[in-house]
Amino acid sequence: MEEFHPGNVDFEENTAFEIRAEANDKAQPPISAHCKVLVEVVDLNDNAPEITVTSLLNTVKEDAKVGTAIALVSVLDKDGGINGVVHSEIYNDLPFKLETNYKNYYSLVVGGPLDREHTSQYNVTITATDEGTPPLSSTSIITVHVSDVNDNSPRFPEPVVNIYLKENSPVGAIIKTVSATDADIYQNGQVSYSVLHSNSNSVSLSTMININTETGDIVNLQSFNYEELKTFKFKVQATDSGVPPLSSNVTVNVFILDENDNSPGILAPYSEHGSVNSENIPYSAEAGYFVAKIRAVDADSGYNALLSYHITEPKGTNLFRIGTSTGEIRTKRRMSDNDLKTHPLVVLVSDNGEPSLSATVSIDVVVVEKTGDIQTQFRHVPIKEENFSDLNLYLLIAIVSVSVIFLLSLIGLMAFKCHRTDGSFSRYSAPMITTHPDGSWSYSKSTQQYDVCFSSDTMKSDVVVFPAPFPPVDAELISINGGDTFDRTQTLPNKEKAL
Repeated sequence: MEEFHPGNVDFEENTAFEIRAEANDKAQPPISAHCKVLVEVVDLNDNAPEITVTSLLNTVKEDAKVGTAIALVSVLDKDGGINGVVHSEIYNDLPFKLETNYKNYYSLVVGGPLDREHTSQYNVTITATDEGTPPLSSTSIITVHVSDVNDNSPRFPEPVVNIYLKENSPVGAIIKTVSATDADIYQNGQVSYSVLHSNSNSVSLSTMININTETGDIVNLQSFNYEELKTFKFKVQATDSGVPPLSSNVTVNVFILDENDNSPGILAPYSEHGSVNSENIPYSAEAGYFVAKIRAVDADSGYNALLSYHITEPKGTNLFRIGTSTGEIRTKRRMSDNDLKTHPLVVLVSDNGEPSLSATVSIDVVVVEKTGDIQTQFRHVPIKEENFSDLNLYLLIAIVSVSVIFLLSLIGLMAFKCHRTDGSFSRYSAPMITTHPDGSWSYSKSTQQYDVCFSSDTMKSDVVVFPAPFPPVDAELISINGGDTFDRTQTLPNKEKAL
């Protein structure tokens, strides 16, 4: 009997075979017998699962909702039985998941929030493993591209930008460049700049500054004067080109820096141009005698307005000195016969700016022999006449109104107090004393009646006053010492007592 080998046996191709056998003897004529053999193939786990992916979206938006389908996934294992049972899963931790549709058919869907600015592309690895022994598995990598949406507004590095600009700067210079970045891409990340005009600004920004919409360069349109404008602020808005567009603002503070562009100004009474200023001092003046005081101001600020005073005088003249910070001119020493009678002084007032600016004033100091010859030089200084303004009128009306209201309130309060006092006294009518036939007197009020009795002593009469008809035992005694004089020796009782 010979064995028959038909070739490789593959369960996935044929699960069973049917073999027909014939047996013959060698007799003449030979006799034969027939039989049929059925061969069932036992499966081995020799096939790994096969993964098929059908993409639904080339890219997914970063604002896609959870559950959005990206691709269809099917898994097939040719083995049978337990060897063909397959489990599929996503290998790495990503914001995606597999949802089972039917048996080994799945959907790859969004499982969490996406952020293109954080990750613009995901490589999703799907692993399918069967339950054979040993288990076989296969993997498939799906690349998911995340598209951008306009979910990021432009951002400035700082919320406030400070610009320090010197006064008298040339017009058209770039004083500052502001820049904002947008994390989005393409049109969503294209930023343009503009100046926000506020109605609360007292100055017109359109005549002062301008900004390049593409580069963010801020240019001054005029030359600034520190003495007129020291600071101003405005807001710059950065807007992207997305739909809808997003924007953000930055506050820009412009500080004008002072330059030494103002000379010192001499104050009255030596400020008149072209006038001859003269001061008289006595010949007997001691060292340190006060001659004059020069006052000056500078419209600049800081060191540019810090003034110093000096006397520019011919050599050899050392009679006067001036306080460098006060401007007071005083004598250095006593007069001598060799000194001149008239000393022309030129006072130089300088500031501390760079470069330094100055002003001069001339004073003739005249030495007189007698103190009586010194006459104070009065100069007419124009006085600004102030008219009676509307504000003063309103203030006067307010003061008069308050005074009238106060007086009326005081009079009303006094009248109210007097009315209450009269009411309290009105409860008691005027006392009345009447004579009875028995010689006694009766003292009565509207609410009570009192009896008054005298003793028989003619030198000294005691008057007993008590409420009728029940006079008290301890009634008050009033002595009559002649004439109309009465001495009260006891106060009236507070309580009524029966005799």
